[in-house]
Amino acid sequence: MIRRIDREKGITLANRSVEVTLNGSFDHMNIDGTSVQNLELVESLHIQVGPQKKRGCLFEMLKTTKTAGGTRLLRANLLQPLKDKNTINTRLDCLDELTSDDKIFFGISRALEMFPKDIDRILCSFCFKAKVSNDSTTKSTTRAGQFMVSNIILLKEALDHLPTLQEALQGAKCSLLRNIKDICANPSFRLLLQRIEEVINEDIVHSRALFLSRTQQCFAVKSGIDGYLDVAREVFSSTSEAIHELARRYREEFNLPNLKMPFNNNRGFYISFPEKDLKQTSIPSIFNQVIKKEKIICCSTSELTSLNDRNMEAAAECYKRTSLCLGELITRIREDLRLLTSLSESLALLDMMVNSFANLISTNPEESYIRPEFTETGPVAIEKGRHPVLESTIPGEFVANNAFLSEASNTMIVTGPNMSGKSTYLRQVVLITIMAHIGCYVPARFASFRVVDNIFTRIGTSDNIELNSSTFMTEMRETAYLLNNLTSRSLVVVDELGRATSTGDGFAIAWSCCEYMLSFKAYVLFATHMQRLTELSSVYPNVRVCYFDASILNNRLDFKFLLREGCTNVAHYGIRLAEFAGIPTSVINDAKCIAAKIDAKEKNNVSIAHAKYGHLRKDYHIAQKLLCLQYSNLNNDILRAYLKNLQQCYVENR
Repeated sequence: MIRRIDREKGITLANRSVEVTLNGSFDHMNIDGTSVQNLELVESLHIQVGPQKKRGCLFEMLKTTKTAGGTRLLRANLLQPLKDKNTINTRLDCLDELTSDDKIFFGISRALEMFPKDIDRILCSFCFKAKVSNDSTTKSTTRAGQFMVSNIILLKEALDHLPTLQEALQGAKCSLLRNIKDICANPSFRLLLQRIEEVINEDIVHSRALFLSRTQQCFAVKSGIDGYLDVAREVFSSTSEAIHELARRYREEFNLPNLKMPFNNNRGFYISFPEKDLKQTSIPSIFNQVIKKEKIICCSTSELTSLNDRNMEAAAECYKRTSLCLGELITRIREDLRLLTSLSESLALLDMMVNSFANLISTNPEESYIRPEFTETGPVAIEKGRHPVLESTIPGEFVANNAFLSEASNTMIVTGPNMSGKSTYLRQVVLITIMAHIGCYVPARFASFRVVDNIFTRIGTSDNIELNSSTFMTEMRETAYLLNNLTSRSLVVVDELGRATSTGDGFAIAWSCCEYMLSFKAYVLFATHMQRLTELSSVYPNVRVCYFDASILNNRLDFKFLLREGCTNVAHYGIRLAEFAGIPTSVINDAKCIAAKIDAKEKNNVSIAHAKYGHLRKDYHIAQKLLCLQYSNLNNDILRAYLKNLQQCYVENR
């Protein structure tokens, strides 16, 4: 890669400027590309309209960062969340302090606004040096000189503002903020700033205005360091003044009070005035290169062109001499690149924690976002969880739902009518899990997790034309990847498996995949319309069956969007939806008769299985509750009362 950059781009890496490390996935969760797309982590799958069109994915919802580094770090965290419990809790401790101490929160936020927006890009410019050859053009050399001077000015600004950030971090108690304060207090930064100020004028600041920025770059280096540079500056200043004097003369001579002399990099200075100011029918002959843009006339003159050429030559000479003056300083900066990189990473982390995570908590109602807990082998327990993205985009109150998965109850089969909320619920659980693993508060009343090492999803029913895959083949490829990479600490979400083939084959595949996943300790959420799949709970006590509530109101389905224990309470909801869609009545009646005959055959099988395994399931659920109590925070009196009630329930069910 380094040779390719050298060969194709003509750029070589400076000595001691780049450090390459290979990081495995030991500290980060794995989320495959298909799951990233299905969960809408960084990009929405749907076309968004209206004022909320940019908040259709989790990344856009959280992207209130103020720097490019913070934005990149946020995106990287969503794609590879943390799985080190200590690091996660360190971030959560930081959030606790930021949300409870307004002085630190607003102090850091104000201090971060003073820093350049993309320090990473600034530091990268010091890692490379352009090759000097006979083919190098004056224009490219000039541009490189401008770029380097601008980046040194920006680096100087960043170092200038470090004391302000240190002061904002004064009194911080959590280890993360204290560590960042120690990085900012490193004396090497003060020494580097002193070295920069020996060469660069102290009052020079970065400007976005083209001509002002150009002037500052020409005068960045202190006078007296290079005699040729001082001469070039005099020519630059005199021609700049002559150009502005020329503009004043043209205003008076041609009676153009609104005449301006703007500047751009390609054209240099040019004349601009509103067409309405022109009192005569034709443009004066002195003006050439005339261009009309809407109601503005842009042009030049021979005198202006001559001054422009001299001004640009002087500026180019300034950049050239400035680059020579900065050689030793750039070498000194490269020696501290590792330290500067750690500062850049710290600022990006601060930006993400303050302007994204803490901002999310402070801009939502109190206690709507809570700190998640982490255990080593405990359950995933979410009380009153809400979909973070949908809650912020849809009108009205979002219906919250619970989620519980443990080693003793590690598979949940979710049923319910179409549009009842199954797919939203599955994504909701995963998004809350990801938010917890990046060290952010989550939208719930209570949340506890064990550390997850992989997230797998099988969502959606679309074909893949590029890979010549049908809907079913795409589905099977995704499922194969899931099953072949499954671990005991994975979180798996499956939304409708096997419906793109025949009913018998689809059911057989779904059942066998569930059994395979049950052999692991992975936590699995499986949404399906196959009612027979709920019979797994009769055979395997660690399978839990839930449904999304709906009722019949005025001969229509009324969705509650509420998860309940057990099998769906609405029979043949598919036939009802087909009827609402306008399927002929005769077809609907035939479908009801056929469904009734199928139900009669299956009912007997369910009764036999329940009679055979029902008592074992009850015993298993009691044992499951006892196991989960080891992670409880209840006091002894409440715990004693709960155990007594559990004992009574066990005796009554025997």
